Amino acid sequence: MKKKRAIISVINDLVTDQRVGRTASVLADLGFEVLMVGRRKFDSPHMPDRAYETLRMRLLWEKGPLFYAEFNIRLFFLLLSRPAELLVSNDLDTLLPNYLVHKLKRIPVVYDSHEYFTATPELVNRPRVQRIWKWIEKTIVPKLTSCITVNASIANLFEQEYHVSFRIVRNIPLKRDLREIPSRKALGLPEEKKIILMQGSGINVQRGAEEAVEAMQYIDNALLLIVGGGDVLPLLQKKVNELSLFQKVKFVSRQSPENLASYTANADIGLAIDKDTNINYRYSLPNKLFDYIYAGVPVLATPLVELKNIIQQYHIGEFIDNHDPKHIAAKLENMLQDESRLAFYKSNTQLAATELNWENEKNTLIEIFAPYA
Repeated sequence: MKKKRAIISVINDLVTDQRVGRTASVLADLGFEVLMVGRRKFDSPHMPDRAYETLRMRLLWEKGPLFYAEFNIRLFFLLLSRPAELLVSNDLDTLLPNYLVHKLKRIPVVYDSHEYFTATPELVNRPRVQRIWKWIEKTIVPKLTSCITVNASIANLFEQEYHVSFRIVRNIPLKRDLREIPSRKALGLPEEKKIILMQGSGINVQRGAEEAVEAMQYIDNALLLIVGGGDVLPLLQKKVNELSLFQKVKFVSRQSPENLASYTANADIGLAIDKDTNINYRYSLPNKLFDYIYAGVPVLATPLVELKNIIQQYHIGEFIDNHDPKHIAAKLENMLQDESRLAFYKSNTQLAATELNWENEKNTLIEIFAPYA
C-alpha cells in the first residue's frame, strides 16, 4: 500500500530547526512519507542525514521583499506540482502558498505558528511591511481548522483575535544521551574558567546579547560562549574588539542539534535574557530553555511570562531585574560564586527534565496528525 505524503514547509535552511525536525519524525512514525522543504543560503551548513526527504531551494535573494516574494512563489509552484495528502505550514511566511494549494487541490493544511510573527521587532519597526503580513494572517487564519503554536500565552492571543482554537506544542527537544559528551578541551573551551552560554539560531536585536557581552567587562575567570547565528553577531564581534574582550567572549557558528548539545552540557549557566520590548518576545518560550534543562544547566533569564512560570515552578535559576550590563554581571557573579546554589538548581533540572519531555509533548501532534494518516 502506497504511503501518504506530507509536505512540511519552513523558510529557514532546515539544519538547526529542531521543532520542524520533531514534527517530521512524528509524521514518519504515523506512516507518512515526509518531504521537508526549506531554502539553502550561501553560508548554510551541510544538511545532516535525516530519516525523511529534504529539499532546500537555492534563491536569488537572501533577504528583503524580493526574497520573501521569490520564496513564496517558488514554494507555491512546488506544492502545486508535488503529490501530497497533507500540508504543514510553519510560520506566517509560508502560510499563503500552503493555503492557496490547500484550496486548489483540496489538501488538508495544518498551520504551526512558532511565534507571534507580526509583532517581531523586524516588523514592528516597519509598519508598512507589518500591515502586509497582518493582512495575510487575518485573511487566512480565521479560515483554518487545524492550528498549533508554542505556548498558552500566544495561543490566547490568536484565539482572542481570530476566534480559532490553537493547540499547544512547546519547543521541548528530544532527550539526548549526555553521558559521553566531548570534553571542554576537545571543544576548544577553557577548562579552568566558568562558562556562561548564550545559544540560538536567532541571536538578534533585543535578545540581550549586546548587554551580555558588555557585562563581561566586570566578570573575571569566566567565558561568555555564544553559539549560533543571528543578525546581531557582527555588532557583538565589534563590541568584543572595542572592549578588548577577546579572552572573555568566544563565538561558535551554528551547530547541528547533536553538536550543540555538547556545548550546552559544558556550560555552568545558560542565558535567556530577551527583552520585553514587543509581544512576540514577551510571550516567548525559547528552545534553549529546554536545552539547558536537559543538559543540567542553571538558567539566568528575563522574567518573561512563560520563562518565569517554568523557572519558578522547578527552581532551576534566577532572573535579572533590568538589562544594565553591571547588573547582569553582578547576577552572574553571585550565581557563579555560590557553588551550593548552582548545585541546587542543577539537581532540580533533573526533575524538570523528567516532566518536560518530548515523549509527553508529542502526543498532541499525534492527535492532530492521526486523522490524516
